[in-house]
Amino acid sequence: MKLVTFRMKETYGAGILDGETIRMVSEGDAARSAVLDAIVSEEIGSWSDRQGPEVALGDVHLLAPIPAPRGAIYCVGKNYHAHADEFHGSGFDSSSKEAVPKHPVIFTKPPGSVVGPDALVKGSLDPTGSVDYEGELGVVIGKPAFGVEKKAAWDHVLGYTIINDVTSRELQKQHGQWVIGKGLDTFCPMGPWLVTADEAGRPDGMELVTEINGEVRQKANVADLVFDIPTLIETMSRTMTLHAGDIIATGTAAGVGIGFKPPRYLEPGDEMRVSITGLGVLRNRVE
Repeated sequence: MKLVTFRMKETYGAGILDGETIRMVSEGDAARSAVLDAIVSEEIGSWSDRQGPEVALGDVHLLAPIPAPRGAIYCVGKNYHAHADEFHGSGFDSSSKEAVPKHPVIFTKPPGSVVGPDALVKGSLDPTGSVDYEGELGVVIGKPAFGVEKKAAWDHVLGYTIINDVTSRELQKQHGQWVIGKGLDTFCPMGPWLVTADEAGRPDGMELVTEINGEVRQKANVADLVFDIPTLIETMSRTMTLHAGDIIATGTAAGVGIGFKPPRYLEPGDEMRVSITGLGVLRNRVE
């Protein structure tokens, strides 16, 4: 299933996308949290059997599939080999002395940073003028995970979405820890929908591509992750509970703006386009 949350005229809706048609499962204010509520209550599987009015995709404005996460978005730093080398050599890496980490580097983005497809990213909030892009695969947890071993990790994955881990590089460098540089309002575009694992399949064959104003900047296969998804779930759940509806952004590939010399930061009017095989296209413009 492709799960969507959207705004239509004066109301909100949530439902299942089939081609260019959305079958609504929830309507009204409750629809803004309907996808997350159904995941937490373990009722999301029943959505495929529900009947509801249909609406054309072109007649709605898509929001992030989970517009208001109830917890932080967990993010993984330096999780593609080429990007780890690229970032480590940029002079902005305060995380460790080694380029490729021996253990996953985990940080968070606050729920308030989430926006949906076609939403404006407020680059003007960054006083340093060093806004950068990071296209990533997002993993949505489907049931609580604590002490989960790698062999059982896939049982806890509900599905996948696209995330753009937009970053202020100078703030990231100034503060050492990454939350402030990555947690600005609107700096976590997500969408355009959430694709359940049974439809998306295993992500190893997925290709991630990021374009800026039509120019391909990032292109990588998810199979190139330093720490794969089962390893991330095992590592994180060893000491804390991953809850249903939690989101893990699995890391970005080489080709970010900071990797160029001089850096190629985003400017007002720039369009970011992140696509992942089977998950659609996430577009956002910088304001």
